[in-house]
Amino acid sequence: MNRIQAGGPGSDGFREHLRLGRKGLAIGIDIGGTKVAAGVVDADGRILDEARRSTPGTNPRAVEQVIVELVAELGRGHRIWSVGIGAAGWMDLDGGTVLFSPHLAWRHEPLRENLQRLLRRPVLLTNDADAAGWAEWRFGAGRGQDRLVCITLGTGIGGAMVMDGRLERGRFGVAGEFGHQIIMPGGHRCECGNRGCWEQYASGNALGREARILALANSPVAQELLKAVDGDAARITGAIVTELAIAGDAASTELLEEVGEWLGLGLANLAAALDPGMFVIGGGLCAAGDLLVKPARKAFGRNLTGRGFRPAAAIELAALGPNAGLIGAADLSRVSSRMHS
Repeated sequence: MNRIQAGGPGSDGFREHLRLGRKGLAIGIDIGGTKVAAGVVDADGRILDEARRSTPGTNPRAVEQVIVELVAELGRGHRIWSVGIGAAGWMDLDGGTVLFSPHLAWRHEPLRENLQRLLRRPVLLTNDADAAGWAEWRFGAGRGQDRLVCITLGTGIGGAMVMDGRLERGRFGVAGEFGHQIIMPGGHRCECGNRGCWEQYASGNALGREARILALANSPVAQELLKAVDGDAARITGAIVTELAIAGDAASTELLEEVGEWLGLGLANLAAALDPGMFVIGGGLCAAGDLLVKPARKAFGRNLTGRGFRPAAAIELAALGPNAGLIGAADLSRVSSRMHS
């Protein structure tokens, strides 16, 4: 049922399925480390109804039960065609098994089979970044693009590729881990075990870390940062720095510009490898808007291979906000179930 993500049919036939598959509602579920968000989504990407629960720890059975409860709650007022699940982690190419999830105790977990038995509906399982990228391609900033790369900036960096109307997941299903390209050999240690990964320089965590370093050094330019956390530098986060930058704090703006420059450098590397028509930038850090994107575009242009002699990809902010993941998961489930029913 899930081959849409692994390659699927030819592009022309696939687009015909998208054109014809306009009917039916689907539920999209976005599973995070702290909350499970669900919504009823129509074929135009509109959320008709929503519900949320706290993530019940890491027990796989408890998470499954929360999903069942959400589907039952939302299904009472709607006729549901299928259910799409988006979660951080690696899925197998068939989309039936979660190989690994960083937030939950899923290790080679046959989640799709378990949920289809419990829900008695077609279920699609996908990576949360893939779901968000799909939603932006179908309904958001990437509409009309033949080759789209979506970057999600949050705690780390997530990524997704939609190429010629299909999600590209690589040979083993784990493509899109752009945050772990090594951009500074011997640099900051990453949670993945390597040093110098891109997400150690261009993520919300990186922004917070650099701000804390500045504040702990008791720099005179960090006074607004310290004031925002009552003098406790350990409490400074990327979100706080972003808020201060939007409010006009010079030090926070400078820190955000540095992150934007690292972002642009990494995008130039991806452009050299993938040559997309557009990069869509999503995630919590995008609340900074042009304070982030302008320096990213400048650094991208400065580092792009063949600059001045080739077309350059556009860099745009995502349009669907925090609901992109559940919208994409729902839509993928509807399209995939119609193609393989």
